[in-house]
Amino acid sequence: MHRRTFVGALGGLGLAAAATDKRTGFYLVEHFNLKSGTQLPRLHDFISQALLPALNKVHSGPKIYLEALIAPQLPHLTAIYGYSSLEEMWGVHTKLFADETIGKAVETLESGPGPAFESLDSLIVEAADYSPEIKSDSTTPHIFELRVYHSPTWKQLAALHERFRGPEIKIFHRSGIHPILYGSTVIGPNVPNLTYLIPFADLAAREKAWAAFGADPDWQKVRKESVEKSGEIVSNIQVSFYKSTPYSPVR
Repeated sequence: MHRRTFVGALGGLGLAAAATDKRTGFYLVEHFNLKSGTQLPRLHDFISQALLPALNKVHSGPKIYLEALIAPQLPHLTAIYGYSSLEEMWGVHTKLFADETIGKAVETLESGPGPAFESLDSLIVEAADYSPEIKSDSTTPHIFELRVYHSPTWKQLAALHERFRGPEIKIFHRSGIHPILYGSTVIGPNVPNLTYLIPFADLAAREKAWAAFGADPDWQKVRKESVEKSGEIVSNIQVSFYKSTPYSPVR
């Protein structure tokens, strides 16, 4: 793979780095589909030893690296990068491309047995106005649940965001569900959609939280009112489970 293409896929699409106090506006999500063997450990080594140190020098935004536990294809690694703007994405990409150490690391990675990965699915998610700012936590690893809700129409997607923005988040929080990002894909598959990422201490905590949510009488009322007003605003749900990697700044 061409060096520019590979680094762009891993580190960002993005123009000049924005100030650190700017709100995250977009997330670049990279899904690396792998095959059993050396690809996953090689990719772990490349990210932890070369890409992440170089990226930390030019970008202070959120960075999350997740290894799939349950996903459409295994093994699988997902990288998520937060940026204040599309211009910032390109700026980070340009700076990484100019880093000679990254170029050498890519050459080393691609000189291994076989390709570095089987395929790569890239998408850009625009953060919802109610999405929280992600804080790095390098002390406690979590299980992460990635949920993608496809809506039949853009109007129904707006209704879905309205429901989340209003009562649903409150019910989430008291049930023990605390998503760290909400957004909608602007470049990528399965649009229109609402995408959100939830950390849990473990799978048992996840099951307990979702059971509490499903049994909440306010949720039953909110859903009923939503269907009466806008119809079935979610036509398909995709759910994947991950564990944070040891080197992920957000764990």
